[in-house]
Amino acid sequence: MPGFLLHQGATILCAHGGQAQATAPNPRVRVGGQPVVTQAAPHTIAACPFTTPAGPMPCTTAQWVTAAVRVRVDGVPVLLQDSQAICVPNGTPVNIVTTQMRVRGQ
Repeated sequence: MPGFLLHQGATILCAHGGQAQATAPNPRVRVGGQPVVTQAAPHTIAACPFTTPAGPMPCTTAQWVTAAVRVRVDGVPVLLQDSQAICVPNGTPVNIVTTQMRVRGQ
């Protein structure tokens, strides 16, 4: 499904409100002046407040499970606005809140 490409400045939150940040954006391709993000590198998550009765279990990273089918950078699929990720260690999804709105991929 087509969607806007994710870039380093995109706002991505874990299901509990922690801020996700790309660990290794690709500097070869830029949109809106910022590097695009590919499926290969996970996102780190900061300030996740999630706790269980057994104690804190905050999201620490998000690993992407879906990405673009037709658009790649250095042979790796780029992430799109509708890409999905699973947070470690609790398996919750992420929410892509904002991204650039000029370049689409599929």
